Amino acid sequence: MMRLNGKTYYHFFMLCLLCGMATFRGSSQTSTEALKRRQRTIFIFNFADQIGWRNNAELETFTIGVLGADPVIIDLSGMAQRRTISGKPVEILRFQNIKDITDIQLLYVNRKYGYEVNSILNKIRRRNILLVTENYDYNKSMINMLNVDDRFMYEINTARIEAENFAIAPSLKTYAISSSDKWKKLYEKTRSSLQKTEADVEEKNAIIHHKEEELEGIVGQIESKDHLIQELSDKTELQSKKYEEKIKIETLLEARIQKQLSFIKKQRDEIKNYSSDIVSTNAEIAKQKVVLGKLEKDIQEKEVVLDAQNATLHTQKQFIGLLAFIVVVILLAVFIVYKSFLTQKRLREQLQVKNTKVMQQAEALKTINAELLSKNYQINKQAKKLVAQNDELEQFAYIASHDLQEPLNTISGFIGLLITDYRTSFDEVGKNSLDYINAASIRMKKLINALLEYSRLGRSKDFVTVDCNVLLQELQADLKSVIEKTRTNLHVADLPTLNGSEIELRLLFQNLMSNAIKFTKPEVTPKVEIGCQQVTLRETNGTTGTYWEFFVKDNGIGIPEHQKNKVFDIFQRLHTREEYKGTGIGLAHCKKIIASHGGKLWVESQQDVGSIFYFTIPIKK
Repeated sequence: MMRLNGKTYYHFFMLCLLCGMATFRGSSQTSTEALKRRQRTIFIFNFADQIGWRNNAELETFTIGVLGADPVIIDLSGMAQRRTISGKPVEILRFQNIKDITDIQLLYVNRKYGYEVNSILNKIRRRNILLVTENYDYNKSMINMLNVDDRFMYEINTARIEAENFAIAPSLKTYAISSSDKWKKLYEKTRSSLQKTEADVEEKNAIIHHKEEELEGIVGQIESKDHLIQELSDKTELQSKKYEEKIKIETLLEARIQKQLSFIKKQRDEIKNYSSDIVSTNAEIAKQKVVLGKLEKDIQEKEVVLDAQNATLHTQKQFIGLLAFIVVVILLAVFIVYKSFLTQKRLREQLQVKNTKVMQQAEALKTINAELLSKNYQINKQAKKLVAQNDELEQFAYIASHDLQEPLNTISGFIGLLITDYRTSFDEVGKNSLDYINAASIRMKKLINALLEYSRLGRSKDFVTVDCNVLLQELQADLKSVIEKTRTNLHVADLPTLNGSEIELRLLFQNLMSNAIKFTKPEVTPKVEIGCQQVTLRETNGTTGTYWEFFVKDNGIGIPEHQKNKVFDIFQRLHTREEYKGTGIGLAHCKKIIASHGGKLWVESQQDVGSIFYFTIPIKK
């Protein structure tokens, strides 16, 4: 009976001790993390309120973008339902890749997701987007936050912010960290505090482990002694007739029991000491509960918001298939309309050729001048009508592709939330369905963006002087990761300075270089050569003109002879997506860019040997 009570008390004490420690650690970590998440959300909204956008009056909705699978999008979405920025409703979007960033006012990114800050700055340059980062190096971003002792500090790069024409509130500068030395001290303080905390935890764990070993040894001694007593008791029953031996055994048993009682009493005193330590720990826990009580109201509000979002997601889950089908139908309709636009464009070019012939015949045939003038009037009238229809079709393609992004972003956002936060709630069929829908929405977004960019090409006639050598150096920096990953051997000759659109020429070289690297067999090391020469070509009107003739040569898979012209058509692919990724619009972009600059684009290729893409740009004196 004595052995059972001692062992039961020991196990009860150890269970209480472990439960108390686990509860303290778990509640402390949960409350600290919740507080950090709320502080981070408030900081982001406060930054937006203290920065002035030059087009603020034109905005109907203030949009905040989150780069990567960061759960902060849930906190921002909850805050957006209760708070505005500059009196405007707030919309939250998620972006998986840097190249997808578009049409937002503020972008947040955490360093732990591995995005390169320089690539982000290049992407958002002169696009009226404020960059807010967390835990990046000093003075790298526009606004950078650092978590110090469970609270956030921040520093601002005034030069970068003012270069983007943002207005900075004085209060934002007042509370910002003003020097790199102070920033480094904060890092050192955080690191020393963390090391001290880890040392305290290791010391406490060592003490607890040592006490557990001592208690296990005590229990083992008690059990061995109880076993000896049981054996003696059995012998006493067998030799009950020997009175003297029985008296000796009882005396021995009594002495050993007294010794065990004193040993157990000593252990109880030690347990009381541990209890006093637990009481002090409970006092600290009580202090933490006071702090947690202040945050309980916010947590309850978030739970209400999450319940509402869960209900909304459950309803939207039932219609997501229908929405995907509708978007596909709309995209197909846009594609059909655009094909019709291309047909009418070819018809307009034919009419222009006929108009020229009619004018030449009018000069030669004076006798039928009146008839020819009448025909010329009708042709010009029809040509103007086609030009107007062409402009309407371009405007329609732009508006349709732009308006398609809003429901598609909504679908992508909710799919991202489902995958990030509720993936474990689905079975394998549900998980696969989410992956398929997410992949389809990403492809659809790429197609819409490609169509939108295609409709914009050629509109800008504000040509500037462009140094192609500088342009290629910047492109090599942007494509550095791809070049290093594929071990591409890139050779760029000395290139001239052109008069053209810098953005469109950058896209032209980027598409041709990316295709040269991408369309290469896996076992072959890509080799890309870019060069240029000056040539004289005959114009359609019989005169001659001077051009720069560029070439981009590769050792890729090549193009069959009967498919050379097909590669320049929009959305035309020669391979499946599983073989080579892409939207099939890159070379169509190149063709339109060259046409807007007054040049031509063609290709010479041999299958399984490589291709050479040539394009010309006039030299304007």
